[in-house]
Amino acid sequence: MISLAAYRQQWFGNIRPDLLSGLVVALALIPEAIAFSIIAGVDPKVGLYASFSIALITAIAGGRPGMISAATAATAVLMVTLVKEHGLQYLLAATVLAGLLQIGMGLLKLGFVMRYVSKSVMTGFVNALAILIFLAQLPELDPTKVPMLTYPLVALGLAIIYLFPRLTTAIPSPLVTIIVLTALVLALDLDVRNVGDMGALPDTLPVFLLPDVPLNLETLGIIFPYALAVAVVGLLESLMTANLIDEITDTKSDRNQECIGQGLANFGTGFIGGMAGCAMIGQSMINVKSGGRGRLSCGFAGVMLLTFCVSLGDWVSLIPMPALVAIMVMVSIGTFSWASLGNLRTHPRSSSVVMLATVAAVIWTHNLAIGVGVGVLLSGLFFAAKIAQLFRVTVSNDGDTRSYRIEGQLFYGSVEDFSGAFDYHNVPQRVLIDVTDAHIWDISSVQALDAVVMKLRAAGATVEVSGMNAASATIVDRLSARERDIAAELIMPRDA
Repeated sequence: MISLAAYRQQWFGNIRPDLLSGLVVALALIPEAIAFSIIAGVDPKVGLYASFSIALITAIAGGRPGMISAATAATAVLMVTLVKEHGLQYLLAATVLAGLLQIGMGLLKLGFVMRYVSKSVMTGFVNALAILIFLAQLPELDPTKVPMLTYPLVALGLAIIYLFPRLTTAIPSPLVTIIVLTALVLALDLDVRNVGDMGALPDTLPVFLLPDVPLNLETLGIIFPYALAVAVVGLLESLMTANLIDEITDTKSDRNQECIGQGLANFGTGFIGGMAGCAMIGQSMINVKSGGRGRLSCGFAGVMLLTFCVSLGDWVSLIPMPALVAIMVMVSIGTFSWASLGNLRTHPRSSSVVMLATVAAVIWTHNLAIGVGVGVLLSGLFFAAKIAQLFRVTVSNDGDTRSYRIEGQLFYGSVEDFSGAFDYHNVPQRVLIDVTDAHIWDISSVQALDAVVMKLRAAGATVEVSGMNAASATIVDRLSARERDIAAELIMPRDA
């Protein structure tokens, strides 16, 4: 558990940059929250209330200071069918249940699974998200839907974003972009799309309401598959984003606490009319690049989001979309790992394949969980193949004794080479299998060892297995499926 002093430092150790970056994030969240509500098929206020609630609660209870969480497309797309078939109230109930599942995952300390995600998968995840963030801006750059003035305004916004920091970094350049472009559009009365064109902003505070659904097993059967999908995808995206922020800020997050924080956020959000959400890599990158590092940045973003909508909705609705598009284009450019393109020539081919497969799967399905799953699966297969190549069997003969020296890892990927190394036709009187330099890992290897011993004995040889370490002896004793007396004979510890 984090100390009170450290927790206080996470809130108030970076006040001014956190407040300024939180302000930028709040403005950027509004059109996205509206867009995600439209994706899910619900009223815009559902996404806006969710973004407020999730941002504030994760700021308080999350495990990654400076990371922005809110309503997201990754969770919204999972709820489309539920909303169409059963309505908003079932979405709210599923949001509550998803939160409970995430809290349970955090308490079970399942955050450790992220250590098995390779660097190649992480790079692919980041690159895919950068591409998706850019693609999400294309509707606002479609010449058949937006006026030509949009393009010079986006260009001006990008110029401000990249050039203003050369003058001063006291004020985040994305905030300057929003102010300058809004003032320019209003002063010249330019006809471009604005935030108000995305949908109506709420004009009241959210209220506490229980989801209006029957409390029975039928309801549970309806919402559980959606809640489980949201819980898993939400945590996956949150933990991957946390890893990215860890690297950028050179700090460490508490993964299990982040699981609990995300769960509490979704649980509470379902009771105020909000949809489920998770960490947002785009807004998190805006926050970090604008100087946000502490919990205050995320909490302030949530509070200001609701303040803008309820109290300043008329003014916020006038913000031109080109300003927000410019910010998101900056985020996509900054998020993409450009070095990974050059590394395709120098990195091992297997690592490049994993990275590219992750990118392709995410972009093709628009599902981060599938993309990361593909990457992790390929990483596992390539790793197993590489370990299997390090396996070796050396054969030597001394009179009536034939020795097989096993070196490397004996597991499902190397059992074929292991079994094929033995001669079952020209069998001597005595066979010695030396596993001093080997390790037995799984049931496949145990069964392969059993099979070899049985075949050699059936051919008339006396078989002895020597040098087995304690861990291998334990798994042989537990998993041997042939005869227990064989297992007992096989277990000859290395020190025996």
